[in-house]
Amino acid sequence: TIRPVRRSYYDPSSAPGKGVVWEWENDSGTWTPYDMDVGITIQRAYEKQHPWVDLSAIGFCYVIDFATMGQINRQTQRKRRVRRRLDMVYPLVSGTLPKSQSWPASPGAAAAPPVPACTCPQCLLVMSVKAAAGPGTSTLQPRKAAPAPPATPKPPLPAAGPKAPDGVAVVRGSLKPLAAQGGRRQAASTPALSSASASSSPPGVGSGKGSRPSVGTLNRSHLQRLAIAQSRVLIASGVPTVPVKNLTGSSPVNPALAGITGILMSAAGLPVCLTRPPKLVLHPPPVSKSEIQSIPGISHSCRKTTKKQAKKGKTPEEVLKKYLQKVRHPPDEDCTICMERLSAPSGYKGPQPAVKPDLVGKLVKCSHVFHLHCLVAMYNNGNKDGSLQCPTCKTIYGVKTGTQPPGKMEYHIIPHALPGHADCKTIRIIYNIPPGVQGPEHPNPGKSFTARGFPRHCYLPDSEKGRKVLKLLLVAWDRRLIFAIGTSSTTGESDTVIWNEIHHKTEFGSNLTGHGYPDINYLDNVLAELAAQGITEESLAQEKD
Repeated sequence: TIRPVRRSYYDPSSAPGKGVVWEWENDSGTWTPYDMDVGITIQRAYEKQHPWVDLSAIGFCYVIDFATMGQINRQTQRKRRVRRRLDMVYPLVSGTLPKSQSWPASPGAAAAPPVPACTCPQCLLVMSVKAAAGPGTSTLQPRKAAPAPPATPKPPLPAAGPKAPDGVAVVRGSLKPLAAQGGRRQAASTPALSSASASSSPPGVGSGKGSRPSVGTLNRSHLQRLAIAQSRVLIASGVPTVPVKNLTGSSPVNPALAGITGILMSAAGLPVCLTRPPKLVLHPPPVSKSEIQSIPGISHSCRKTTKKQAKKGKTPEEVLKKYLQKVRHPPDEDCTICMERLSAPSGYKGPQPAVKPDLVGKLVKCSHVFHLHCLVAMYNNGNKDGSLQCPTCKTIYGVKTGTQPPGKMEYHIIPHALPGHADCKTIRIIYNIPPGVQGPEHPNPGKSFTARGFPRHCYLPDSEKGRKVLKLLLVAWDRRLIFAIGTSSTTGESDTVIWNEIHHKTEFGSNLTGHGYPDINYLDNVLAELAAQGITEESLAQEKD
């Protein structure tokens, strides 16, 4: 397998230019260096004597605390040590930067000048964006030598300053698209995209051979800035966009796909605009303890749960007797539990309860009819908490409780607004459940269970309906209905803590995964989910009683 390689050049004042490398301690106790761009960001904040730096702006959910020299995961709050090394010496290069070179060489490269332009999809996409910026330039045509400019008096240049080295882009005045001209390639083998924006370059910059910056001489960050600046102009004019999902990441797959799409659109005569999608914002900006407020109308700011034992002293038959009426003449239909006719004995073959198999009962609220034998067996296989749920319509009889492991629920107000709820602050809920051993009510009693991703942060608007949802979530927490132990639908891991059919919003400032804001229907949806668990406003009165 043959793969291309490349060299990167950094300013002598940057972290790699000074020989500075930032590293983090991995699980094996050894040290792993950060990516170069991340290290440069950390070093820049360190030199400015900032107490900490948030890396979420460059796509990482970490905070580097310089006081403790630690890395904090903003989602899991896990901490790792970091260190700053000064013994990494990189070779220094003086003079002008060497121009980028594509590899392998295209056919006929020997006859071409030794500085071909970069032919990677991203560079070609930027060239196509620039070609689409001017009217009537969206078609492909061979590159021609630029005609000599007419002899017109030149406007006065700005004050003289240090001359920019060859291969460095210079921008004066307002932000304008740079007329990126790649190195000359054979017109017969590779058609080039013409650009009508060359005339927009200031005099003295880009005039004359070799003075105009080429796409091949710009590094990746410069290409991104160029494309995004051009995108703003094209978006404003209603130009179709090609989103790049991982523009700032290390994977080349998405930029390459977007580049190919951009090339095809440009070849079809369509203008192309490179855009960056919104970032995932899981957490709000840092909040100090003095800014955290308690929630009016709700006592305390923390709830803890322990294992609740099933009510003793009542047999399953005594529990079901409260919710059933005996049926002397069963209807001519099937029992939806055992799928036998109600007029025939129950078809349940498990441990036999102390009830005759031919007795039939009707639930008093929903009027669905079952074998008493089947209902007792269903109750014995459940949580045995004194409640019953109709297997046909899910109507709940009694107070339903769950099998949530012991843990802690915290809740308070933070002074930040959620997207779509700019008129109010935010209620933050923090769930924390440690790993442990499964009890008799869990799928595998005596076996340990894991608890991934805790503490979990969730968000509600601090509105009247948001506080109502919080009060009902507190009831659900006390009844052990928020979480359960089972198999994760995300990771496939078994015997782990999972959500229990009551959706929460875990994204603070975005909605990329569907678990964030804005979502105008969320509060109504979660109220319906709570009602399906038997938790309504009537439950609040029951809890007070």
